[in-house]
Amino acid sequence: MKIELHKITVRELTEGYVDNQEAGVKAYGGKLDVRPPFQREFVYNDKERDAVIETITQDFPLNVMYWSVNDDGTFEIIDGQQRTVSICQYVNGDFAHLFRYFDNLTKEEKDQILNYELYIYRCTGSDKEKLKWFKTINIAGKKLTNQELLNAVYASPWLSDAKRYFSKSNCGAYLMGNKYLTGSPIQQDYLETVLDWISGGQIEQYMAEHSIKDSDATALWLYFQQVINWVQAKFKYRSVMKGVDWGAIYNKYGQEHINIEKMEQRISALIQDSDVGNQKGIYWYVFDADERHLQIRAFDGNTKRRQYEKQKGICPICGKHFEIEQMEADHITPWSQGGHTTPDNCQMLCRDCNRRKSSK
Repeated sequence: MKIELHKITVRELTEGYVDNQEAGVKAYGGKLDVRPPFQREFVYNDKERDAVIETITQDFPLNVMYWSVNDDGTFEIIDGQQRTVSICQYVNGDFAHLFRYFDNLTKEEKDQILNYELYIYRCTGSDKEKLKWFKTINIAGKKLTNQELLNAVYASPWLSDAKRYFSKSNCGAYLMGNKYLTGSPIQQDYLETVLDWISGGQIEQYMAEHSIKDSDATALWLYFQQVINWVQAKFKYRSVMKGVDWGAIYNKYGQEHINIEKMEQRISALIQDSDVGNQKGIYWYVFDADERHLQIRAFDGNTKRRQYEKQKGICPICGKHFEIEQMEADHITPWSQGGHTTPDNCQMLCRDCNRRKSSK
């Protein structure tokens, strides 16, 4: 791995700046790829963008940026995309700073900006080393996500096509499934989610395989549509459905016959049950009946202490006396059999008896 520190001026950086939207962003005389495959869309807000320009106009030092050197002598930004785009957009006249556009500045003010020096680390190395840089560089701006790091390593026509479906503003995945997904398409959350679903959590392995053998991501897009169509067909929409691990549920139970009417009755009853602490877990529970998904409400400390005093510290199963710290609250009638987390359904058992009761 070779890393060299270079100084360039804003004048040099902004020369030949072109923003072709989805086709890419170029600067530095066309030699710098400002938005390589692993980079997110421009995400600085107005305040952050103005801070970059203020730093330059005050001759304060701007954080160092990192470029990767390509075999053909061109460059890709590793870190510094947001600062680079902010600088280029201002000099290009795309926005005003303190109510003044670049063209409204005096010659002296323009020259001060254009002659401002930026510090750039140029890095040469393998893809493996590049991924390590991404993970270890102390990036002062907004850090790359895990998915963006993987995008850097597995850049390919397949990935570009996948990003068309899952990583653009108002992309197909957003228009179809934003009610069910959390996060943001442009920060790669949607792409990461569907890759996690289809690969069973083996995202990098899936990307490594398909970035080589596939020229497009049609299979990934069709899978996503199957999942969302299944959810829409089987379940009445509720806001609590956003962020449920739908792909995992579909992978395991998508081919099973579902009585939609009975399913809706069960879900409705569980939504209304005040003992259910995690309503998102309902959609797993209706298939596998594992109460751990629901985080059933536990008895509070006051209820435990009152019940302990009422029992005088005696475990009703083994008949032995215990300190309160050695006992656990238990539902007399289990929640699954209609019991609720109320004082009249609470008993204090010693740990051993409670474990044996729970295992039955």
